[in-house]
Order: sequence, then C-alpha cells, then structure tokens
Amino acid sequence: FQMKTDSGYSTMTEQQKQEEKLWEALKISAYVFSTGLLMFTALVNSVSWFMQNVTLGNFWQTTWLKFYNFFEGDEWTIFLLGAALVPALAFWGFNGILMVADVTGKPAFITRYRIQLGKNDPVDTKKLCQAIYTALANQFLISLPMLVPMFHVMKWWGNTFSEELPTFQWFLVELSVFTVIEEILFYYTHRLVHHPVLYKHIHKKHHEWTAPIGVVSIYAHPVEHILSNTLPVMTGPMIMGSHIVSISAWFSLALVTTSISHCGYHLPFLPSPEFHDFHHLKFNQCYGVLGVLDYLHGTDRVFRQTKAFERHKVLLGLTPLSQSIPEAPKKAE
Repeated sequence: FQMKTDSGYSTMTEQQKQEEKLWEALKISAYVFSTGLLMFTALVNSVSWFMQNVTLGNFWQTTWLKFYNFFEGDEWTIFLLGAALVPALAFWGFNGILMVADVTGKPAFITRYRIQLGKNDPVDTKKLCQAIYTALANQFLISLPMLVPMFHVMKWWGNTFSEELPTFQWFLVELSVFTVIEEILFYYTHRLVHHPVLYKHIHKKHHEWTAPIGVVSIYAHPVEHILSNTLPVMTGPMIMGSHIVSISAWFSLALVTTSISHCGYHLPFLPSPEFHDFHHLKFNQCYGVLGVLDYLHGTDRVFRQTKAFERHKVLLGLTPLSQSIPEAPKKAE
C-alpha cells in the first residue's frame, strides 16, 4: 500500500512539475514577445512619423512604386529579386566580412570576441572553401527552385505584388507570426535529424564544425537544407500571403540572424550566438532558435548550468564576455 501511495504521490509531483514548467515557459514567451512588441512598435511609430513629417511624402511607398514601375509590374522578376537576390546579398555581404576575420585574424575588433578560444584561429581554408561551395549549391540548386512553387502560392493570395505597401504595424504582426512558425518548425525538424538513424546520413555534415563560422549556417545536407533551413522560413509568408517587400525583409533577416548564431563571435550590440554555438559544441542541447521550446522540453538543462548561459545576453559594452565571464579553471588531475 505504501509503495502504491508513494507511486501515486510521485506521479502527482511530476505532473505538477510539468504544469509549472509549462506555465513558466508560457510566461517567458509572453514576456519576450510583449517586450519586443512594445519596443519595436515604439521604434516603428518613430520611424513612421519621421518619414511622414521630416521627409517629403511617403519615402518607402514612393521608392517601391519606382521599383515596381521600372520592372513594369513583372511579378516573377520582382519576386526573384526580392526573395532571392536581396537575401543572398545580405547573407554574403555579412559573411564576407566575417570570413575576412576568420582567415586573416583581422580586424582584432572582431576576432577578440571569439567564443571558442583557440579554434578557427585562423580557419582551415580547405574546410572553408568546402563550406562556401556547399552553401552556394544549397542556395542555387535547392532554395532557388523552391521559390517556384512559393511564387504560385503567393500569386494565389493576390496581395504579394500589390502596388501598396503593407504598414509597418502589419509587418510587425507578420514578423511575430513568422518567428513563431520558424521556431516550431525548426525545433522539431532539427530534433528529427538528430535521431541516430538520420543523424549519420544527414545532419552529421552540418556538425563537422564543432566551432561554427557564419557561412556554416547553410552548410548542410540537401535534405536538411529543405526541412530545417528553408521550409521553416518560407512557411510563414505563405500562410500570411505576405507582400514581396515583407518576404524580402524576412528572408534577409533570417539569413543574417542564423549567420550571427553560427559566426563564432559574440559581438557587441548583436544577438547572442552562445545558445547555438553551445549546440555545436555539445550536440544534444539547444535545438531551437528562441529557446522557448528547449526550455519546455528540457533540452537546455546542461546549457543553463554553464558559463555560456551566463554569457547568453546582448553585449552592451566593448569588453569581451569571455573575459568578464571566463570559464572556470580546470581542476588539476
């Protein structure tokens, strides 16, 4: 009888812990999104006021109409430029700067913020060339063809190529939806490719880099590039029937953000890459983007007990966090 009672009590305790954990995750999610929403709304309203009251006319609307008329409303050309060319330029422009630092070790303003000290210092140029080749192949042979069915989905919605731009406020709503959808799809597809059956055939390629660099963000097996890199980012705009300008901004933001997560440098005033860098170091922690689903599923427990977790914040000064929050010295054997 005592064993049954203890078992029942244990079950209830575990259930209570799960409920508390779920509630805590929901509170964190609500806090993050509400804070971000308020800050971004204030910024957007300020920018909108500035554009309408300080500059002559609606700057962005006028610029868009000039662009639209220049291509005579050719929807496929406009879609290709917005969904492929602009994000690609953002990705390679940002990673070009990082690769100079990776190969030359300069400028010191970047390299002094290295997360995994002593690694990729300098980067193996042979491995780097392989990563660049794979990234280009994924972009041209996989991402680009996937834009064809997406183009027809967007045409079906009928709003994507409108001559009237969406408001900043609506883009804010879209951005929130895109982020949630990407988090859910990326987390579960990422955990899927970590299954032992799939890992050795698919995801192991990406984890050849235990200390990642920016371009490695799309260094992946073709199957993984479809499931985890491309579909989570494309799905939100297809569900929302977004304008091509929103799609272009979102794709560019997603590519630059994932490059920051993989770059290997915790740079001032940029989002912290400690979370995903730790994933590459330990493999079975930190699967998501925001970290909410990791908290809910308990896949960040080890991470939360490390110095990397203490450093997982936006650096607002110029002193590297590896100096202000150093790793604990190893005990002598």
